[in-house]
Amino acid sequence: MIILPKKVVFLCGVKMMKNIILFCLAFLFVIGGCNMSMAKDNKWDKTFPKSDKVNVEKVKFTNRYGITLVGDLYTPETLKKDEKLPAIAISGPFGAVKEQASGLYAQTLAQKGFIALAFDPSYTGESKGEPRNVASPDINTEDFSAAVDYLSNNANVNPDKIGILGICGFGGFALNAAAMDTRIKATVASTMYDMTRVSAKGYNDSIDEHARYELKQNLNNQRTLDYKNKTFAKAPGLPEKLTGEEPQFVQDYWNYYKTKRGFHKRSINSNGNWNMTSTLSLINMPILSYSDEIQSAVLIIHGEKAHSRYFGEDAFKKLKGDNKELLIVEGANHVDLYDNLEKIPFDKIEDFFKNNLK
Repeated sequence: MIILPKKVVFLCGVKMMKNIILFCLAFLFVIGGCNMSMAKDNKWDKTFPKSDKVNVEKVKFTNRYGITLVGDLYTPETLKKDEKLPAIAISGPFGAVKEQASGLYAQTLAQKGFIALAFDPSYTGESKGEPRNVASPDINTEDFSAAVDYLSNNANVNPDKIGILGICGFGGFALNAAAMDTRIKATVASTMYDMTRVSAKGYNDSIDEHARYELKQNLNNQRTLDYKNKTFAKAPGLPEKLTGEEPQFVQDYWNYYKTKRGFHKRSINSNGNWNMTSTLSLINMPILSYSDEIQSAVLIIHGEKAHSRYFGEDAFKKLKGDNKELLIVEGANHVDLYDNLEKIPFDKIEDFFKNNLK
């Protein structure tokens, strides 16, 4: 059994609270959820109603590490055989599956005239990769570029008009991909987390170097035990029931992930757990080191009341150029931008992509 550090703390409201599971919060409270299937049609396994204005096709593609990824390709119902449209690759929230928020974004953007690919990242959902439920700042960034590979070779996609959209933790990975992949012409980060920052420093940067060292000691001790036991210890997940004493943002996550609103059987948060030692690579590899070199257009969207708002605002401050924009959605919390159609600024997203994928 792992002995957890005693000095790890995080901010909850205005009070600094001791909490030895902070390093897991980056996983357990931002990961996507699961869905009990709201649709009457058994073939429709998404958490949102099906649109009759789009067609959906399950597709597979392989990333640079040889991992086969699975996605849902949404196309306008009016798409002609030889027509070429701008395309958008979409993933997130962190730990979610394509049947949740990313699929909702993809379907909505397909209704607006784009080809949109919502995909499961490596080691999660229907995508391949062993062991399961592992996160990697490198591989998860690569997953976006692999999606661009696929779209660039799709007969109905204009390869010079490809953008990406990352939600929650994949908002940060999307920015990292945009800093590396010059084929990406426009990037949207919605309600983003910087997973490497929160893993290394905790919420509101409340972990110091001494607590971080103790955290790494415990995680590396766990690696020894994992090898010995031939298994992988799991990080904690959301509680099965709320007590009412949890921080508001935890309650917000629970009300999305643990209810019919967002529950899906393949998603990590409701039916599984991240591997605990996934945190190690996130601690040691900051993903936004070169985000100031992004030359393509970027739109960062965050909720006014989101506990994670500082991730988006700080990421925006580092960006350079006159084609970068920060949009704060009035009254929205972090989870509102997963599926609240009254809060997600789809008209703004549509205009952004149309103006920059032309």
